[in-house]
Amino acid sequence: MNNVSYEYLQGMFEGFDYYQAKCNDTAIFPEDVAIEYLTLGLLSEAGEVADKIKKKIRDGERPNHKQEVSDELGDVFWYLAMLVDRMGLNLSDVAFENMNKTMKRKIENKLKGSGDNR
Repeated sequence: MNNVSYEYLQGMFEGFDYYQAKCNDTAIFPEDVAIEYLTLGLLSEAGEVADKIKKKIRDGERPNHKQEVSDELGDVFWYLAMLVDRMGLNLSDVAFENMNKTMKRKIENKLKGSGDNR
């Protein structure tokens, strides 16, 4: 996948802006502190994901484990979409730019799994 086109990457995220707009239909939070509120919500939901994984390690996988994690990841995604929105960005642009950056690193053989060590 060394010859990734702009159009290929851009097309991967077409539904994100629709999702972002639909999330707005369910948004109830104080607008005067929206960035702070959404950031805390995102962190709280990410913590819920971590807790589900921690319990799997400790107790073993429960029959509904994947669904529970999926539900929490959905909440993470909602908060992310709303945070992106309130920052005046488009979710598709954020996702596209990140994938483009990651693919460039892969092509340049600079893709590392140990953080931001470029």
